[in-house]
Amino acid sequence: MTATTVLGGRGFIGRHVVARLQAQGHACWVPERDDPSLFTRPLGQVIYCIGITANFRTQPFATVDANLGVLRQVLERATFDQLLYLSSTRVYDGADSTDEGAPLRVQPGWPDHLYNLSKLMGESLALSSGRPCRVARVCNVIGPGMGPTNFVGALLHAAHSNGAVQFQTALASVKDYVWIDDAVEALLAIAQRGVEPIYNIATGQPMRHAALAQMLAHHGVAVSVAADAPVVQFPPVAVQRLQRDTGTLPRPVAPLLSAWLASYLSNPKEHA
Repeated sequence: MTATTVLGGRGFIGRHVVARLQAQGHACWVPERDDPSLFTRPLGQVIYCIGITANFRTQPFATVDANLGVLRQVLERATFDQLLYLSSTRVYDGADSTDEGAPLRVQPGWPDHLYNLSKLMGESLALSSGRPCRVARVCNVIGPGMGPTNFVGALLHAAHSNGAVQFQTALASVKDYVWIDDAVEALLAIAQRGVEPIYNIATGQPMRHAALAQMLAHHGVAVSVAADAPVVQFPPVAVQRLQRDTGTLPRPVAPLLSAWLASYLSNPKEHA
């Protein structure tokens, strides 16, 4: 891989991308916000990790700025070899298929779909810009360093702080998670060997909230479920294209999460 510029390289995914690149001996630049040299020096391979995943419902303007603001400027003004834009498998909400080429459904009036729409606008802008770009639709990334700002991170924080957690969605709910190391491996594989415009990054094996609850209870955490908690289910994410073109496939997360959970609950500061 050529020299790489990681935009959003201080966020959860971005930090791990930078660490992996540096461990492999690659030159890697993480520009500061609003660094003017972004438009005056060659950027090599660009990995666009800027984005808001937590609290996006209450930050509509910041969400749009993160998903589109810098992207638009880079596509128009910067010199780069190729750009990989990190989108989300949330865009499949309501779709009949999670295949990368499937038609998607969005509802502009739904607060949740502002995030989806802004990610899809980023995808469309990248792929329609005439610049060499690809898109990675990443599912829920978990692992050390994620902090308490996403669903699993918030559960772990509550488990350690209070010894108890309450699920706001039913235990029959299902999500696909990918371990951070596997997400990074897939991202770099797409950057190096991808041939299609869009790739999903997921395990293809969703995990029920009930499995998370069982893990927490096994470690002595009291688990409850909110009254009238809704069932939230996402279909399995298609990963055939990722495996076929890059030879990578993220591992099921349950064993990884169970082992990490034990370590986190005993000493969370080591995993901040």
